[in-house]
Amino acid sequence: MRVAALHPDVIVFVSDIWQTTCTAVRAGDEGFVIDSPIYPEELRAVPEVLGQAGFPVSGLLATHGDWDHLLGRLAFEGASLGCAESTVRRLAEDPGAAQRKLRDFDADHYVPRRRPLALGDVQSLPVPGSLELGSSRELELHAAAGHTADGVAYWLPWLRILVCGDYISPVEIPMLSAGGSLDVYSETLMALRDLVREATWVVPGHGAPVESKRALKILSDDAVYLERLARDPAKTTPPRSRRTAAQKRIHDANVAFATGAGGGASG
Repeated sequence: MRVAALHPDVIVFVSDIWQTTCTAVRAGDEGFVIDSPIYPEELRAVPEVLGQAGFPVSGLLATHGDWDHLLGRLAFEGASLGCAESTVRRLAEDPGAAQRKLRDFDADHYVPRRRPLALGDVQSLPVPGSLELGSSRELELHAAAGHTADGVAYWLPWLRILVCGDYISPVEIPMLSAGGSLDVYSETLMALRDLVREATWVVPGHGAPVESKRALKILSDDAVYLERLARDPAKTTPPRSRRTAAQKRIHDANVAFATGAGGGASG
């Protein structure tokens, strides 16, 4: 796992699998951890690193309901978990889905866990809206659906940092999962564009943080890709910078999604 300090009050962890990110932000004596790494040793390391850095953890946040972003309670047992209203609905409609997918991942990759994932009571957060952090700071919550049916991006205005979930990734093309939507994904990118322009750093759900200029290029490439996918799926190719074998598989699932031949990639 890689660790990057974007600011004295922001630490980003990047998992060794899928480069899933986990962002810790603090203001005064309060702090939140957004999303999670995946491997057990990574989850054990997060509280150790934050403790050494003097980061308080007042609660956990998630950008959306895919299982690989919901493992924070394995690192901070008993901590409250906050999600967008859309994510709370998704978790309620398919209880146990995250736990089943985690068990499947662990079985496929021979990963032992000390204990099972227990999400507990999940706090519903209004989107759009804001969330107080410390005595004088607020995180802004912006709707970010399209990858899935749910989602939220967190804007830290005093730091000019955007934590956007599974969008604007330097390593992963747009992924249309079950419940996702081509049109809504494109709308989310357009809605996030002004924040990306204003940002110093953008933290995607997968991949190391990127500076604003590069993030804008990724966003533009992704918007063009989705437009072509909607217009002529068979002739569309992934963005040039992300044409690995893994991204080709995601692209093939996107084509099936766009043509109605499949349910999209699994998150």
